[in-house]
Amino acid sequence: MDFFESDLLNMDDFDDFDDEITELELPLLAIRDTVVFPRMLTPLFVGRDRSLLALEAAITESSQIVVVTQKDAIVEEPGLDDLYSIGTLAVVGRMLRMPEGGTNILVQGYQRVEVLGLTQDDPYPRVLVRRLPEAVEQNASLEALRRAVLTMFEKCVHLNRNLPEDAYVAAMNIDDPGWLADMIASVMEFDVPQRQQLLETVDPSERLQRLSVMLAQELDVLELETQIQTKVQEEVDKGQREYFLREQMRIIQGELGELDSQLAEINELREKLENSNLPDEVRAKAEKELSRLSIMPPAAPEVGIIRTYLDWLLELPWTEATEDSTDIQQVARALDENHYGIARAKERILEYIAVRQRAGDKMRSPILCFVGPPGTGKTSLGRSIAEALGRKFIRISLGGIHDEAEIRGHRRTYIGAMPGRIIQSMRRAGVVNPLFMLDEIDKIGADFRGDPSAALLEALDPEQNNSFSDHYLELPYDLSKVFFITTANVLYTIPSALRDRMEVIEFSGYIEEEKLAIARQFLIPRQLEQHGLEQVNLNITDSALKGIIREYTYEAGVRNLEREIGQICRKVTRRLAEGKAAPQVITRQSLHKYLGPPRFSEQLLDGQDEVGVAIGIAYTEAGGDVMPVEVALMPGKGQLTLTGQLGEVMQESVQAALSYVRANAETYGVKPSVFENSDIHLHVPEGAIPKDGPSAGVTMVTAIMSAFSGYKVRHDVAMTGEVTLRGKVLPIGGFKEKVLAAHRAGIKTVCVPARNKKDLVDVPRKVQRELNIVFVDNVAQVLEIALIPEKPKRRKRAAASKDNGQRQNEDK
Repeated sequence: MDFFESDLLNMDDFDDFDDEITELELPLLAIRDTVVFPRMLTPLFVGRDRSLLALEAAITESSQIVVVTQKDAIVEEPGLDDLYSIGTLAVVGRMLRMPEGGTNILVQGYQRVEVLGLTQDDPYPRVLVRRLPEAVEQNASLEALRRAVLTMFEKCVHLNRNLPEDAYVAAMNIDDPGWLADMIASVMEFDVPQRQQLLETVDPSERLQRLSVMLAQELDVLELETQIQTKVQEEVDKGQREYFLREQMRIIQGELGELDSQLAEINELREKLENSNLPDEVRAKAEKELSRLSIMPPAAPEVGIIRTYLDWLLELPWTEATEDSTDIQQVARALDENHYGIARAKERILEYIAVRQRAGDKMRSPILCFVGPPGTGKTSLGRSIAEALGRKFIRISLGGIHDEAEIRGHRRTYIGAMPGRIIQSMRRAGVVNPLFMLDEIDKIGADFRGDPSAALLEALDPEQNNSFSDHYLELPYDLSKVFFITTANVLYTIPSALRDRMEVIEFSGYIEEEKLAIARQFLIPRQLEQHGLEQVNLNITDSALKGIIREYTYEAGVRNLEREIGQICRKVTRRLAEGKAAPQVITRQSLHKYLGPPRFSEQLLDGQDEVGVAIGIAYTEAGGDVMPVEVALMPGKGQLTLTGQLGEVMQESVQAALSYVRANAETYGVKPSVFENSDIHLHVPEGAIPKDGPSAGVTMVTAIMSAFSGYKVRHDVAMTGEVTLRGKVLPIGGFKEKVLAAHRAGIKTVCVPARNKKDLVDVPRKVQRELNIVFVDNVAQVLEIALIPEKPKRRKRAAASKDNGQRQNEDK
């Protein structure tokens, strides 16, 4: 709009009335969504019939009309109550009728008027109005306000592109404060209520003050918009610049021949992504990374990282699975063919298959923990289970790992980052339902790099492992279909939270008959095959096998037994290589030729009853073992010396045993003064091996009581159990292993806690027949069985005193 177009209007039309006339009756024009200010040229569109009649009447009379804004623009036929009370006296200038109906007019405001009332309503409205003159008093404050408003308006024109530049030029040439306020209000993008408020403000000073507040608010908004637009433009310019540089780089790479290989690699990845069956979340992540890779130059350092990450996403199994064997009989036969005994573990696998047949995928895969001594077949049974079920077998050794990243992987921000062992094994398996054998879970360590066992809590929890989180992938991975089997030698080193998530199946040590059957069925055929002796008719007799078991091995499992059989096979193979005749039969008498002298005696005990030596039974990582306890008395002051690397719990057991002996010494003919004049040395042989636990309590009591009383302890009696100060014998763990160890050592009688009677069902029948298992409630029962009541020392002292008497009589 040209702010100097006022010359186009006939301003003489306002000369028809005297300025002293305050009230006028003129046609009324109701307008919507705009406000007409005095002295300002405003275009209007007139479309309503009543408004057109009022416009024609105004042109016929004097071109003067009263323009008032509607309160609500939606009202089609506004009454006097629907209009504001303050309007503008204006003159109609140009008028142009439009083809589609309605008329465009140009009006110029003259003066503010107040509508007093309606004088005519039909066919067009006429109103009686009162002129509102403006009194202007120039002063310094008004001039300062005018300049401030003019400055803010200049900034608004500079920031708002919708404002014409000549608007500020027109404002500079207006000296009248009221006119300046009206001009700026008509140009600025204020809403109708704000403009009407300025129109209704008659005092020029107050009007200019209100306008300054509005301009300040508008200026804040414009400055904020400018900042936002500047930032957006900078980003756009940066993106355009990067695009331009990439295009240049692409052309340069094309000239150098580097572009073809990168495009081929990206196209190959894109083809793999399209043909892969990925979950939606994984696919979205892969597409995002592929888009990043496609716009990177080949020399960028992140290219290799993204390429490796995409390879992991595309090569991991997300939905591929193998079909489980559902033939229970076939699985049972396969397990029996590969393993002897281990009935409980086999039964658990068959139960799993039976439930899987009924429940299908609703059943969660079990998480088993095989616990037992080394060499009892835990790992090999896991492999056999995988073969019987038709699943892929993956073994992960956890022994000695200390870094949590071994399980969860490293984040991609690190150089050389890789997923953890679980995700790596899943990629190697190629299916989502392999059988995982987590070996040596009891030997996981922890240091400043984290606790790997804590990271396993999520993987071995059926409630959580359906969304396992690996730091490298940064995506949830479903491990709920994986069959986890863990192995351990002992349970107490496994954290309780992790142990609670697993179903524990104990593997006990083998008795001699079981070892014979395993050697015949598995060990000997395997060693003959490995040494190329299938065609040689080599027979190892049962007596020879028993000799190997008793004299060359001393273990709960069969690992060393297989080594000794392998040594025999090596000797035979060497004889064949030297052209000598191979032996047909390996007897017990010929074992020393192949294995050397026996390492263990068949009867491990000395075969003599001794004072101060009692035979205990211990449960170690290698299974059960006999543990003699030796006590020696020396003149002294009642000091107690302990040797043999005894742990804190075992040391406390010694203190409790000594207290019981002192409290019950007189029952066995021991004077209390002996304790004050004797030093006690308690030793457990094999001092290089740490020992701990409370179950040697009864053995300590027996050895100490024997030393003080002089009673010998039966060499063929072994014992185990925790002792209280009152002599109660408490139950122990590892019952079966301890009983088997006593049987293997040639013990005849075993004293065990009565509360362990329920564990007798785990002991083989043959062992129960050959061993005299005595269940005791009190340590007195143990002493009654283990101690020999005669007192040789006292008889010697009596004989010595009798000889001295005879000598004295002879001297007399």
